[in-house]
Amino acid sequence: MARILLAEDDNSLRGFLARALVKAGHEVVDCENGDDAIVALDDGPYDLLLTDIVMPGADGIEVARVAAQRQPGLRIMFITGFAAVALSAAQASPQAKVLSKPVHLRDLVGEVERMIAA
Repeated sequence: MARILLAEDDNSLRGFLARALVKAGHEVVDCENGDDAIVALDDGPYDLLLTDIVMPGADGIEVARVAAQRQPGLRIMFITGFAAVALSAAQASPQAKVLSKPVHLRDLVGEVERMIAA
């Protein structure tokens, strides 16, 4: 079981992702924006940060920067619906995984499992 910090501004998608990850046996702390996710980092440690990139307040790349500073070695996975933003995220955090929306739950859970096992 992994402890996952999830940051996603779309309420329905956030709930959908959180339920799928909990069902797969993980503990999920979910936040509706990047600013809340940065605050939630104080409740760590986490095994994985799963964050949307485009959000109100701090974007996912900023959340990932702060998270990596506070918890070196934290695994990071971005989800985004914007191809250009995905490229920017991959350049900013080369060790991170970037998934494009729409994401299938099976694929998401599989990628989470692979990242946790690595």
